[in-house]
Amino acid sequence: MKGNNGEHPFGDVGQLVLLGLFLVVWVGDSFFLRMSTFLSDYVPLYIRLVVLGLALVTAAYLFMSGHIVVSHERRATGVISTGAFRYVRHPLYLGCILFYLGLSVATASLFSVALLGVIFVFYNYIASYEEKLLDDRFAEHYGSYKKRTGKWVPRIGIGG
Repeated sequence: MKGNNGEHPFGDVGQLVLLGLFLVVWVGDSFFLRMSTFLSDYVPLYIRLVVLGLALVTAAYLFMSGHIVVSHERRATGVISTGAFRYVRHPLYLGCILFYLGLSVATASLFSVALLGVIFVFYNYIASYEEKLLDDRFAEHYGSYKKRTGKWVPRIGIGG
């Protein structure tokens, strides 16, 4: 796929930069500055921890199930529609987003939530770029897959 295995040329670097930025903002706001964590006074810790747990468990499933696309010894050569790919087209990216969301909710850091909005825009951009490459490479197979599988949210009631 144009020499880059279907990934955006700046996808990996962008993800690492955003991870570092997120961790700095999240740790700084959540544990030191506490400038935007006032909602933690109103939302009980156990609720925030349940959301964190659910987000992390779901993210772990998405990472483990979606790992086939980055595993070099089992790299896929066609459209994958099993595991987490049965539900969403970008399980690895969605897993990252859920990880960030879980941490943000756990400490009620609004700065982190705002940064998560930027992170989502980035992931959506690289996912759209990669989908265009997949459309070009797998034409009707990928088009059919897109019709029955949500980009970020599973499509309920549509066979897979």
